[in-house]
Amino acid sequence: MSELQPADFDRADYRTVLRRLTSLDEKATGLREEARRWFADRAAAADAAVRDAAGEMEAAEQAIRAAQRDLEQVDARAAGLWSDFVHRIGPAAERFGRTLPPASIPRQRGDEAGDRAAADYLDEVENRVRYTPPARPITFGTKILFGVLGFAGGLLGVVGNLLVRGSGTAAGGDWRQAAPVVALLVLLCCPILAVVTAKLIADRRGVGLDTSAVVTVLGTGLVTAVLLFAAVQLAQSA
Repeated sequence: MSELQPADFDRADYRTVLRRLTSLDEKATGLREEARRWFADRAAAADAAVRDAAGEMEAAEQAIRAAQRDLEQVDARAAGLWSDFVHRIGPAAERFGRTLPPASIPRQRGDEAGDRAAADYLDEVENRVRYTPPARPITFGTKILFGVLGFAGGLLGVVGNLLVRGSGTAAGGDWRQAAPVVALLVLLCCPILAVVTAKLIADRRGVGLDTSAVVTVLGTGLVTAVLLFAAVQLAQSA
């Protein structure tokens, strides 16, 4: 074999360079593909994170709206219960004010400690506000008081009857003709007013005004009115 000429070395170096260039191009192609895959994976992960964040944000907004609705319902119910409380208690509740006081969580102890829903507190308050203690039985002294009221109603009815008749006789004219009818109404209305007065007294004392009590007041009033009216008529005719 003849010795290699300098030209052979040049050609050999050129082929080596070509091979190296070819291999570098293949490596560059692989790196570009890897970079594209990495970018696609990162982009997909970012899109998924954005979708998850958007879903969480929408869920949070819905939770805020639901909480706002619950707050408005709780405030409205609390205001209604406070209004019922003030109406039922009356002047005694004025020391707390007519407006709803600021909301607060009652003190808890024992097994009651822990988180409780606002509806639980409102249900408890509603039960207390709407609780009506049982009526106390009518005592003997109360029955006597009702009898006195009936007697007073009958007496006032007779007095009013006589006053109306006397004014009709003195006035004359149309009023003289209408006075007996009005006097009769006054005679009957006063015992009924005695029943109304007995109901007010019974409510203040926490006593139930049953049928027998109403009959006692009304019957006493009517009997008193009839007897006194008859006695007055006999006295006037005598």
